Parts: sequence; C-alpha cells; structure tokens
Amino acid sequence: MPPSTEPLRVERQVTIVEVGPRDGLQNEKHLVSTGLKLRLIRMLADCGFARIEATAFVSPKWVPQMADHDAVMRGAVRRAGLVLSALVPNEQGAQAAITAGAQELAVFTSASETFSRRNTNCTIEEGLARFVPVIALAAEHALPVRGYVSCAVDCPYEGPIEPGAAAKVVARLRDLGCAEIAVADTIGMATPERVHAMVLACLAEAEATQLAGHFHDTGGMALANVDAAWSLGLRVFDSAAGGLGGCPYAPGAAGNLRSGALVEHFASRGIATGIDSELLANVENMLADPVFLGKR
Repeated sequence: MPPSTEPLRVERQVTIVEVGPRDGLQNEKHLVSTGLKLRLIRMLADCGFARIEATAFVSPKWVPQMADHDAVMRGAVRRAGLVLSALVPNEQGAQAAITAGAQELAVFTSASETFSRRNTNCTIEEGLARFVPVIALAAEHALPVRGYVSCAVDCPYEGPIEPGAAAKVVARLRDLGCAEIAVADTIGMATPERVHAMVLACLAEAEATQLAGHFHDTGGMALANVDAAWSLGLRVFDSAAGGLGGCPYAPGAAGNLRSGALVEHFASRGIATGIDSELLANVENMLADPVFLGKR
C-alpha cells in the first residue's frame, strides 16, 4: 500500500478570510449603500469564500460607513459552509450582532498602548476587560470569537513594536478564550524578517492553528510577509477584494492585501484556496469602477 498523502493534502491548503465588506469599506469616504454591501457579500460568497467579515457593530459616530450594520447582517446571504462574522467593541455590540445573526464575533485590541488609546479610547488592559462579557455571551450562543492584535509589528505613533509585546497580547486573548487570533501589520510597513520574529514570539504563546495573518500592503511586502508567516505554520490569512481598506486611526495605512493577488500567489505555489479566481477577478474589476461604490 502506498504511503498516505493526507498530511501533504492538509499542508497544501489555506483559508482566506475575506474582510473587504468590513475592514475594506470602513475607510471609504463615500457612504456605500446597504444594497451594494449585500451584493458584494453575495458575490464574494459565490467566489467560494467560506469566511466573510460582513460588518462592524460600532458607533456610527466613529465609523459612519458601518452605520447600517444591523441591516447588512440581517440581509446578508446565508448558505451552508459560509460563516459571516462581525466586529464588535463591547458587550452591547456583541448582543446586537448576535441578534442580527452573526455567526462569529471579532474583538480588537493592539500591541501598542498609544494606538489602543487612539483607536478605542482605552488602554490595552481596559480593552481586554471589555472582551470578558463578549466572550462569555458568545459562548452562551456557541459562537467562536476571533481576536485581532493591531500594530503587531509597527505602530503609526510608536514606531517598531517589540515581538514580545505582540506575544503578550496574544497570550491574553488566548486565555480569555479567543478561538483564533489574527496578528496584524496595520500600517503595512513590515518586512519578512520582522514578521518572522513577531510570529515566532507569538508561537511561544499559541499554536500555529490558533493564529492568522493580517497584512496590509502599504510597503508592497504583504505577500512576502504572508510567506514568512506560512513558513512558521500559519494557514489562515486575511485579504480584501480589490485591496480595499486601510484604517481610519492609522495615518498612512493603505489598503489591505488584495484578495486576487493572494489567491494567485497561493495558486502559483500549488496551494488550494477554494476560491474561483475568475469570479473573483470579476468582483475586483467591479470594485475598481468608481460607480460601483457610488463615488460618482
């Protein structure tokens, strides 16, 4: 009997989390209609994305683009194998997201104290304390919680972040009960060497299967940074169709890693994503048209 190929098959698979509808659109200056958001989510699901971050249950005062979060979550396409997540800042947001039908919650903190204060108006410790009831509520409803660690490599205010600082926050999110923790290069200026060091530090606190990579492409190094994280065992990565996005609280941060580029990158290496690249190209072409997002 020939040796089993199962380990190889698993090794050559990756999960891409599509964050365009939330992290991508949140920074758009022109308000995108609810109808267009729902259309985008449906098209992304048709491409084969099994995990889509649909919206954020945050205050419209701070993120006007997400003001229609309830309508988006309630109206988003539902199908077997598709998980729709929502970013939530606190217990109130979590309850609203669950009521609207979110299938996964995401909470966000930072490896930078300054960024935490600028982004959430609280310290890292105060932010983590807010997650305790969120995670308890999610557990009551048997929903997984993803934790984001912003500025895991660089901060727009503090500069380079020590790998140990990111690892410390990963450990806290692990202990709180996050099923997955995404380490983020929020301003997109990381290098593979520094990503390697950061991920290696985080692996001292969490298994590779618990970690995900979220890399912006400001410096044009996102794919190389993905490779650095892949080499250490990470198999979940975020991207946004059309490279949409940025962060309203991170000056100089450009868009997310483009989903089409990430899919093509993995395909060239024989790594399965489950995404239809032709359908995705159609979506990205539509997003490139200013009319689609209501810019003119």
